[in-house]
Amino acid sequence: MSAAVAEQHAQGVNEQVEDEQAGPLPITHLETAGISATDVKKLQEAGFHTVESVAYSIKKKLCDVKGISEAKADKLLEAAGKLVPMGFTTATEFHRQRAEIVQLSTGSKELDGILQGGIETGSITEIYGEFRTGKTQLCHQLCVTCQLPVEQGGGEGKAIYVDTEGTFRPERLVAIAERYGLNGEAVMDNVAYARAYNSDHQTNLLQQAAAMMAECRFALMIVDSATGLYRTDYSGRGELSARQMHLAKFMRSLMRLADEFGIAVVVTNQVVAQVDGAAMFAADPKKPIGGNIMAHASTTRLAFRKGRGETRIVKICDSPNLPEAEASFAISASGICDATD
Repeated sequence: MSAAVAEQHAQGVNEQVEDEQAGPLPITHLETAGISATDVKKLQEAGFHTVESVAYSIKKKLCDVKGISEAKADKLLEAAGKLVPMGFTTATEFHRQRAEIVQLSTGSKELDGILQGGIETGSITEIYGEFRTGKTQLCHQLCVTCQLPVEQGGGEGKAIYVDTEGTFRPERLVAIAERYGLNGEAVMDNVAYARAYNSDHQTNLLQQAAAMMAECRFALMIVDSATGLYRTDYSGRGELSARQMHLAKFMRSLMRLADEFGIAVVVTNQVVAQVDGAAMFAADPKKPIGGNIMAHASTTRLAFRKGRGETRIVKICDSPNLPEAEASFAISASGICDATD
C-alpha cells in the first residue's frame, strides 16, 4: 500500500514539474541559480515577473533597475540563460512545438477555415477596417471562446481587454456566453478590463497585465484599438517620429507578452483614407494607420470590410504561413457566426 502511495505522490510531483515547464518560470526560480532574494524583489518591483522577462531583456534595461549594477546584470542574464532555452534548435523540434499551438475559434466556421483553426496563440493578430465592420464584436467573441476547452476551440484561460475607445460592453459577453452554454457571471469574472486614457497609460497597463499573467492562466489579450490614442496624442509630421517610436515600443511589449506567456494578442487598428494620387488607382483607398512599424510588428493582418446587410468580409493580408484568402461572417445577437446568404 505504501509503495502505491509513493508512486502516486511521485506521479503528482512529475505532473507539477511538467506544468511548470509548460508555462513561464516564476522569477523566484532565479534564487536557485544563485541570485539573492533581494535582487529578485527589486526585479519584481521593476515589472519583471518571469525568468523569461529577464532572459529576453537587454543589459541596459536591467541596469535601469534601481540597485542593479552592470556586474549584477551580467550575472542575471547568465542565470536566466541557463533556465530558459535561448540557443539553436532543429526545424523538426520547432515544427513539433508549432503543432502544439492552440487556436482560438472566432465563432465562424468559414473564418476559422481560412485561419486554419482560428486565432493563433503566441503571436500578434491585427484586425483593421473602418467603423462598423465587426472588429470590436470579434474581440468580444474571443473573450468568451478563449475560456472554452481546447477541444471546443478555446484556450482554457482568462482574457485581458484594454479598451482605448470606450466600446467594451459586458452585456455582449453574457449574450455570447449563452450560445456556448456558459454562465454569464463566470465568463465576465474571467475577463480583466481596463480603460486606457492616453498612450503612456496604455503602455503602463501592459506591466500590470504581465503581473496578472504571472499569477494565473490567461489565454488572450485584446487592445481595442492599439492606435486610436496615438492619433490624438501626437499630431502633425513634427511628432511623427516620436509617435512611431512610442508605438514600436508598445508593439514590442505586446510581442514579449505573447512570447513569455504564450497568449494570443489581438489588436484592432483604424484606417485612414489615402488622398494622394495613388488613391485613384487603388482598389481600396483606405489603408491602416501605424505605417511599417505596425505592419512589421503584427504576425497576421486581417482586413475587415462591410458586405451586404449584416455580412462582413475578412481578407488575410499578411501571414507567414496562411495564403491570401477571403471569408464572410455575420454579426448576430449571439456573436460572430457564419453568413447565411
